[in-house]
Amino acid sequence: MKSGHGATKPFAPFEWMLAGRYLRTRRREGFVSVIAGFSFLGIMLGVATLIVVLSVMNGFRKELLEKIVGINGHVFIAPIDSPLTDYADIADRLSKVVGIRRAVPFVEGQAFASSPYNGSGVLVRGVRGSDLAKIEPVADNIRQGAIQDFDNSGGVAIGKRLAETLSLQVGDTITLITPRGAATPFGTAPRIKGYPVAAIFEIGMSEFDSAFVYMPLAEAQSYFNREGDVNVIEVFLDDADRVDEARQSIEMAAERPVALTDWRQRNRTFFGALEVERNVMFLILTLIVLVAALNIISGLIMLVKDKSSDIAILRTMGATRGAIMRVFLITGASIGIVGTIAGFLLGLLLSLNVETIRQVISRLTNTNLFPAELYFLSRLPADVNAREVVTVVVMALLLSLLATLYPSWRAARLDPVQGLRYG
Repeated sequence: MKSGHGATKPFAPFEWMLAGRYLRTRRREGFVSVIAGFSFLGIMLGVATLIVVLSVMNGFRKELLEKIVGINGHVFIAPIDSPLTDYADIADRLSKVVGIRRAVPFVEGQAFASSPYNGSGVLVRGVRGSDLAKIEPVADNIRQGAIQDFDNSGGVAIGKRLAETLSLQVGDTITLITPRGAATPFGTAPRIKGYPVAAIFEIGMSEFDSAFVYMPLAEAQSYFNREGDVNVIEVFLDDADRVDEARQSIEMAAERPVALTDWRQRNRTFFGALEVERNVMFLILTLIVLVAALNIISGLIMLVKDKSSDIAILRTMGATRGAIMRVFLITGASIGIVGTIAGFLLGLLLSLNVETIRQVISRLTNTNLFPAELYFLSRLPADVNAREVVTVVVMALLLSLLATLYPSWRAARLDPVQGLRYG
């Protein structure tokens, strides 16, 4: 057990052998083994749950960011002093600025949409057909009909959920009602007009699919009494996170006084709440790993007490305090390391198949575990972030290793005489 210099070699084979024997179950040490088993399960489930929850939260943020920003733009230009009648020239100049993908003029207004079967509040968005074809969340997800020659179609494009609510198909007529219609001697009369449904799209976010109605820009200007102007020009950037850098370029290209807002200001509360939830979930689920690490401490302390006579005999045979400490370090660390690796693999497996698992559970229980009306998305997203997974694994390993220090130090300090007398 000793080298030629009189000191035990660190992590010598006999230390691994003893640690392995202590990890194996014996009848009279059954309770210790049960604690070790629960510690292993706790760490495995804690790590796996952390990875799955963080992946799902990341997936939520990514999907919502892509859908909200992808359909609404990154920077919003509103007029100051005079209406945006020169919107076409401004949009053309903005589109040529480096870092800007496109600039889309919109006429927006609220209306009530009805059919012979139902009714619903909607947001009407007047847009040029060439611009609508470039809005990927809509143009790439047409489920019925088409948006070719949209400007001259005389029809509108509506979301799939709105179509289902109103029981409409392509070719049916949707009636739009707005309180701001034609001026009469008796006041402003509501405007009621029917439009054929030219296309039905499905963005995948229920809030948009149930509320958005796209209308040709010229028709929207007429419908909302706009005199050749638009409400807003939405600017789509190559990188959504470079908003601050783009502001000055946008103001210079506009060549007129404008008010700028961006997607962060419009959705600050929403994405802020997501970030807070994510951080709180991380702290709460870390407690699972911490409790499992505390189980390692209690299990090792009981093991040290149970093996006090063995420790005393080893010390009298020449084992150093360092060797004894390393034996119990290996014993406790083995539980933590194996549990962390198992949790890592289980977490990755669940994260990569979370939507499939949701569908299977929904079918077995005949319930909707992820209603799109409540969660905005039609599927459960997951985005595994390598840096966060590494953080979780390193944290679990550190907690597991720290949990072994005190019991191992206590075993190393055991007096051989006391151990033989009371062991």
